[in-house]
Amino acid sequence: MGFCRWLFAVTPETKPRRARAHWRRRSPWLAVSTFALLASAKTVFAEQGDALSLQRIGSGDPVAGKQKSADERCQECHGEDGNSGDVRIPSHAGQYAGYLVKQLSDFKSGARNHEIMSVMAADLTQEDMADIAAYFASQNVMRGDRIADNPLAKNLFVNGDAARDLPACASCHGENGKGKIADNVIYPVIGGQRRVYLRSQLTNWKLGERKNSPEAVMNKVAKSLNDDELNALVEYLSGL
Repeated sequence: MGFCRWLFAVTPETKPRRARAHWRRRSPWLAVSTFALLASAKTVFAEQGDALSLQRIGSGDPVAGKQKSADERCQECHGEDGNSGDVRIPSHAGQYAGYLVKQLSDFKSGARNHEIMSVMAADLTQEDMADIAAYFASQNVMRGDRIADNPLAKNLFVNGDAARDLPACASCHGENGKGKIADNVIYPVIGGQRRVYLRSQLTNWKLGERKNSPEAVMNKVAKSLNDDELNALVEYLSGL
């Protein structure tokens, strides 16, 4: 079956359940993967700084999370290193663990709905979520293919529009959209994210189909954007 196609047939009854101790039983594999993952994490720490990286990873275990993300088949859609191979599916590489945990929790509780992810999150424990999120957070932060600067989008990203009470994207999502330590549970990395996914989420915020933003901040922001602005921002953000 092709990349991620099996998910379209997923239901609570057909989802393959992970044996809770399955990843622990693979001790020879884990010995190798642990060494490799720790080596990779050291590289990320060196690039980003230890303090920032530790806050990005959160309280979960990235080594356990690597196996859990494979067992739960997260990697089949979001990529082994967190970089999605499908423009409709978000990358998680270097995403703040706190944000990923919140989204998984929201899918599980019903605060955020998606025909596939609501099923995938249904039997995850908080420990599972933290570990899986820590693994993806430990990867090098997603990067887009730089495109020509769009003055309209760049101005909205850097300055916002005070006349419409529209905040600058960078004020919450950080320089180049790579996130900020403060409130990272709420404000994700968006720079370098997949463009079709970005467009779908901004559209969902605008239409009120997604509602799990604290105080409906993103609903208000998206509703303030006209179609040209929304499309320009999507192209700009995906290239960062």
